[in-house]
This record gives sequence, structure tokens and C-alpha cells, in this order.
Amino acid sequence: MPLTFCTIGEIFTVKRLGGDNVVKQHLNELGFSVGTPVTVVASLGGNVIVKVKESRIALDRKLACRIMV
Repeated sequence: MPLTFCTIGEIFTVKRLGGDNVVKQHLNELGFSVGTPVTVVASLGGNVIVKVKESRIALDRKLACRIMV
């Protein structure tokens, strides 16, 4: 399921990254890789704030939909 549909406060594991190679590289640089645990901290209109590798990152809806958990 896409990251935008995750429950706030629950820990999920990244299963797959979507998009072209540029998008996948950008997500990897932000800390999102297959097997990495992520937690949704807040969500508003599909935009999310997630905790990944002890950092909090804000993602827009389009980018968050490319992260499958």
C-alpha cells in the first residue's frame, strides 16, 4: 500500500520504490530504501511527514505515493 494510506504512529517497512531511476535515487538519498522502517508522524491532504532513520522528512502526495510499504 502507498505511504499516503498508512496509519499515523504505526511502523511500516518499505517494500518497493516506484518511479523512474531519478526518483528512486532521490528517495534513496533521503533514506528510503527497501527494508527500511518508516513511521508516519502527520498527514494532511495526502502530504505526509515521516520519520526515517532518526530524521523527519516532509513529502508531497505525489512522492509519498511512490513509496510502497
